[in-house]
Amino acid sequence: MLKRYNHLMVSLCFLWDIMMTSGAFLAAYSLRFQAGILPVLDPVVPSREDYLVALPILLLACSISYRACRLYEPRRVGTISRELFDIARATVFAILLFSASTFFIRREGFEYSRAVFLAFGVTNFFLLGATRFLMRTALRELRRKGRNLRHILIVGCGRVAQDLAEKIQESPWTGLQIVGFLDHSGERIGKSVAGHPIIGSEAEVADLVRHRRIDQVFIALPFKHYARAERIVDALSHEMVDVRIIPDFSRLATLQLRIDSFENLAVITIQESPLVGWHSMLKRTLDILISVVVLVLALPLMAVIAILIWLESRGPIFYLQERMGYDGATFRIFKFRTMRPHAEAESGAAWTTANDPRRTRIGAFLRKTSLDELPQFLNVIRGDMSIVGPRPERPVLIDSFRRSIPRYMLRHKIKAGITGWAQVNGWRGDTSLKKRVQYDLYYIRNWSIGFDIRIMLLTLVRGFVDRNAY
Repeated sequence: MLKRYNHLMVSLCFLWDIMMTSGAFLAAYSLRFQAGILPVLDPVVPSREDYLVALPILLLACSISYRACRLYEPRRVGTISRELFDIARATVFAILLFSASTFFIRREGFEYSRAVFLAFGVTNFFLLGATRFLMRTALRELRRKGRNLRHILIVGCGRVAQDLAEKIQESPWTGLQIVGFLDHSGERIGKSVAGHPIIGSEAEVADLVRHRRIDQVFIALPFKHYARAERIVDALSHEMVDVRIIPDFSRLATLQLRIDSFENLAVITIQESPLVGWHSMLKRTLDILISVVVLVLALPLMAVIAILIWLESRGPIFYLQERMGYDGATFRIFKFRTMRPHAEAESGAAWTTANDPRRTRIGAFLRKTSLDELPQFLNVIRGDMSIVGPRPERPVLIDSFRRSIPRYMLRHKIKAGITGWAQVNGWRGDTSLKKRVQYDLYYIRNWSIGFDIRIMLLTLVRGFVDRNAY
């Protein structure tokens, strides 16, 4: 019954999209030639009939494109942003198909207006997107009220299965209703998981699907028990039920989790920087713009700091030190000198501590206020660093950190930063290195331009002066 109902809904949705597409095409013609928005240079304005001749070909192109871009697949747990992206992709693909086909229906002295194509693309995206948004809103409201539900069975009773159940309970708009869980051996039948009963064993999955009228089966097994998933899929191969697998990669995925395809093989990436392509370019552009502004505005202050350093202890104004950055490459970081000349010749490489005797008086002030790091904006412009990212450490110290701190080296999957999520949360100076790494990895996993801007603003509020900055 549900399958027949789905087919009916898909057909109605498709017919509605075709109606909206036809309306968008006619509206595009009116916007170009009748609304007076753009001047018509050709003395002969093409008639509406000239464009109506091509409408069937456009609808055929859209039908192919909409199906190819999977606009009619169930999106019960998908996001509206993903659906809008697919609508935009389908519209562009349809326009390309239609543009190519108009070559065969040309008349001498007549060409289809590119402005009409552009107006159609925008109007069609708006109409289909608005329709999908309204449909999603209505369906979610129905599902919250207990209508349009899908009954699901969860295979597994471990952490992955419990996480799935909690996510479903937190998202009533999906209309997914948990019938129960399946245990491996059936020894726990009658007990409950996340508030739902264990109703059978994995060996009974096919019988339970038939007798309980299950719509979807979620296989949520621990990674080490994936061999059992094949037997479960085989058992369900003769049943009219949707089967989904919830991969247990949470313990393996350290940074970004992404699924790609290589020659029909699924490739799962569990350790990769999120800053590639446009993301990298966008972050780099923001780094350069802000660094130039900061250096120009801070130039008088930096001149005063340089004079004070030289007056207190004759020696270099700047301190250059080797640090490790992106992908393990080393670079020389710029800082205002805050210690006596040749201080590390006596003490060796070590973190600065409270009341460190190696510091100068002006150096203590600069470290406390983080003004000693102003020259690092030069490193940002050079491309060694970013404004926001994990703080870079010295290679000589990293050799010991990488052996004692799990996943420490993953901090180097993006550029080091002047400030970072760990720093604005107080994990700087002589504090817990494990905590610092946790915050750094959280930043990498959840990176966005908005997150960077948030960290920059927090740095202005509480990141300069810190009780752990020595």
